[in-house]
Amino acid sequence: MAQAQKQAEAGGALATMKNETIDLVAAKVREFSTRGELNFPANYSPENALKSAWLQLQETKDKNDRPVLEVCSRASIANALLNMVVLGLNPAKKQGYFIAYGTILTFQRSYFGSMALAERLDPNVEDIFAQAIYEGDEFEYEIQRGRKVVTKHVQRLENVDKALIAAAYCTILFKDGHEVSTIMTLDEIKQAWKQSKLNPVTGDGSIKADSTHGKFTAEMACKTVVNRACKPIINASDDSDLIIRAYNACDQDIVEAEVVEEIEI
Repeated sequence: MAQAQKQAEAGGALATMKNETIDLVAAKVREFSTRGELNFPANYSPENALKSAWLQLQETKDKNDRPVLEVCSRASIANALLNMVVLGLNPAKKQGYFIAYGTILTFQRSYFGSMALAERLDPNVEDIFAQAIYEGDEFEYEIQRGRKVVTKHVQRLENVDKALIAAAYCTILFKDGHEVSTIMTLDEIKQAWKQSKLNPVTGDGSIKADSTHGKFTAEMACKTVVNRACKPIINASDDSDLIIRAYNACDQDIVEAEVVEEIEI
């Protein structure tokens, strides 16, 4: 009986927290929309995105296997959800995910999220795609009018091994037919990863095997190069200062949260 009562109380507290947090974020979004600072894509529903995010948050745990809704501050939870909605992203579409650093919850774009945002802010973008380059691949590119353009990439199945990743690239194809590629060597990618206070790269340049980057090296390499390729498009957009602030705020929130967690450790 006592156990059932505890579960009921926990469920009630979670429901109250959901209502208060979602209501706070929804009210802020309505305020932005009323002032004309925020316009969503035609196929984007803030309400559905928030519902999807809340379902995901109930299953999300921190690195110590504790539910993030129990350990993270309500302010950081609301802020992470607000940034997600302002960016027009939905975790149900694998466009982002939530990560806790100590008591601070952050929203991190996936590379699908970065691509969706770039396509939203620049209507001239036709497609964005990324690939890892493995040792043994046939890979060539040219510099045309100061822009890198991939001209050949032949990949063999036997080369596809995370231990053989040599580089990664992201190509942005525009509706007028021209394309621009961003290419990063593995060393450049590792340097980007080292910017994290809790970096997945050891002092000798090895990728930590038990880190997300070690387990999913190709995916993380593609994420890194996609973010680099999309960032100029997003920051150059005059569509919405609010969106750009949210885009940059997500990155800043992560850096600050990592610093706080490192100090607490």
